[in-house]
Amino acid sequence: MPVPLTPTQRALAAGVAAAGLLIGAFAAGAAQAGPGGVATIPARTLAVQAAGVAGTAGASGGRITVTGTGVVSGTPDRLMLSMGVQTSDSSVGAALQRANRAVRAVTAALARTGVRHSDIQTSGLSVQPEYNGGSALPAGYEASESIAVTLRTLAAAGTQISAAVRAGGNATQVDGVSLNLSDTSPLLAAARARAAADARAKAAQYARGVGRTLGPVVSMSEQGPPGPPVIAQGAARSAATPSAVPISPGRQQVTVTVTAVFALG
Repeated sequence: MPVPLTPTQRALAAGVAAAGLLIGAFAAGAAQAGPGGVATIPARTLAVQAAGVAGTAGASGGRITVTGTGVVSGTPDRLMLSMGVQTSDSSVGAALQRANRAVRAVTAALARTGVRHSDIQTSGLSVQPEYNGGSALPAGYEASESIAVTLRTLAAAGTQISAAVRAGGNATQVDGVSLNLSDTSPLLAAARARAAADARAKAAQYARGVGRTLGPVVSMSEQGPPGPPVIAQGAARSAATPSAVPISPGRQQVTVTVTAVFALG
């Protein structure tokens, strides 16, 4: 009664048979070559051996590459303010002097409301002529000075912005604000864990789809997370702001994407 063989047993039997054929062919070639001759192996015997090796290798192996994404969110706790002053006068020196006075007033107002001097940074300075009509001679000069301010307490940020705008008067310009997280490390750790789990789940689904088992991870690489989104941006001029600027922090997402390679069982 014939005994059924599994695919692995059949592959092993084929390998043993191929080895036997190879040894027999080698012995026959050596006998034909005689003393001092070079033994040759028939091409058909090599083909049989190669087929046996390919059969055993095809029973396992292979890899699958997938991407995984992890998304978490947190509440921003820091506001970046971009603002400055712009003044005009009949001479370069006079325009620059007026701008200097205005920006000093803005800086002093921010300091009085609790902003540290180390969180106020000069970010721009320009002086340029102003022309009227088609005249080749300048009618005056315009001076602009910009600062970048980090506001670390959102509860006080609206009051701080209002105080700065009032101090600069009609020369004040607010170029934009952005809200972000001062420390994204905990959110990044959570997003990375979710991205890795997402990649493994996808790989397992594909492996089941092709009738294979999922092996260990071979490699994993991470794409850089995006920068913090800009919440609001625009330009505004105001002589006075009677109340604190309303600040709504909203939620900020942190996204991590990984590319993972898994072995297939």
